[in-house]
Amino acid sequence: MLRHPGRQRTITPDDWAVCAAVAREHGRTFYFASRFLPAHRRRAILAAYAYCRLADDIVDRADPADTRATIAALARWERELDEPVSPVARAFALVRETYAIPKDPVCDLLTGVRMDLGHEPFASWEALRTYCYHVAGTVGLIVAPILGCRDEAALPSAVSLGIAMQLTNILRDVAEDAAMGRLYLPLEDLAAFGVDPASVLAGRPNGRFASLIAFEVERARGQYRDAHLGIVALAPSGQLTTIAASRLYGKILGQIEAQRYDVFRQRAVIPTSRKVQAMPGIAASFLRMNLPMP
Repeated sequence: MLRHPGRQRTITPDDWAVCAAVAREHGRTFYFASRFLPAHRRRAILAAYAYCRLADDIVDRADPADTRATIAALARWERELDEPVSPVARAFALVRETYAIPKDPVCDLLTGVRMDLGHEPFASWEALRTYCYHVAGTVGLIVAPILGCRDEAALPSAVSLGIAMQLTNILRDVAEDAAMGRLYLPLEDLAAFGVDPASVLAGRPNGRFASLIAFEVERARGQYRDAHLGIVALAPSGQLTTIAASRLYGKILGQIEAQRYDVFRQRAVIPTSRKVQAMPGIAASFLRMNLPMP
C-alpha cells in the first residue's frame, strides 16, 4: 500500500487495478504503448488516463434530457481532485503529487468535456482546435511529467500530440458521431469542399467529401509532426512510449486512406497483430533518436 502524503489516504493495489481496467477497456492503443514504461510510471499514466476517461464517460453516458444531472455529476468528479473518494480519483491524486502535475490542465479538460453537453458544429479549424486542446491537448500536459519531460519548452509538443490524436478520433468516428447528431468537422472546411453538413449527418455526404477527409488527414499528420519535435525532452522510456503511441494511433489515418476516405463504410481500426508488426520500426526510431551523431 501507498499513502497519499498530503491527506494520509491509503492507496491499495485494487485502486491501481481499477485504473488499469478502465484504460484497457477504453484506450487499447494507449494501454498497449504504456507497456514500455517502468512499472511505477505505467501505473501512474494509467491512473491519469482513467481519471480523464471517466470524466468523458459522464457526458457520453448521460441522459440527453437531463443536462442538470450531468453538470452536477461533472462537478462532483471535479471536487474529487481535492477530496478524492473513488479508487481512480485516489490513485490520480497520489500521481499528481508524485509527479507535480498542475491542476490547471485537468480543469481545462473538464471544461472541454462540458463543451459536449451543448454540442454545436465548429465554424473553423481554430474553434475545433480549441476544443481539441481542452479534451485532449490537456492530456498531453497531464502525462508529460509522468513521461519524464525535462524541458517546459517541449510542452507545446505534448499539446500537439493530444490534438493529433483527437483529430484522428474525429475522423475515425465521423459516422458514429453523425448517428448521434454530432458533427465535428469545421464548417468552413465543409464549405470549401462543397459538402452540405446535413448530408454528413444523414450518412450520405455529398460534394468532394473524400477530398475533405484527405485534407483533414494531412492536418492531423501535421500535428503529429509538431509533436515529434518534443519527444527528445522525455526520459528514454517516455520517448519510446510516445513514439509507439503516436505511430500506432497515426496508423488509423493510413487505414482511412486505405478505405479511400470512406469513413461511413467501416470504422478504421488497427488490430493488435498490426501493432506488434509495427514494433521493429518504432524501436528503430527510438534508437536513431538516442544514438550519438557520427
